[in-house]
Amino acid sequence: MAAYSQVFSDDDPQRATHLRDMLGPQAVDQAIRNAISTCWMMLPENKKSVAVVDAEIRRLVDRALANLQEDATAFGINEGT
Repeated sequence: MAAYSQVFSDDDPQRATHLRDMLGPQAVDQAIRNAISTCWMMLPENKKSVAVVDAEIRRLVDRALANLQEDATAFGINEGT
């Protein structure tokens, strides 16, 4: 968020909302598409296929979501929801 500190004041209670409004829903979509593209570029030539990229991206996302759940539990985030 440091990059946005010049745009949004640190003491603005609506800072997160302003950032979300600025980025919009396409920010997540674009990040995922960039990850897919990077995965394709990182694969050895003999392994480049849509099926391999699909499997690798799903493996990475599954691992990241599991880590998110584990971290939320460890840090007491979203308890009771």
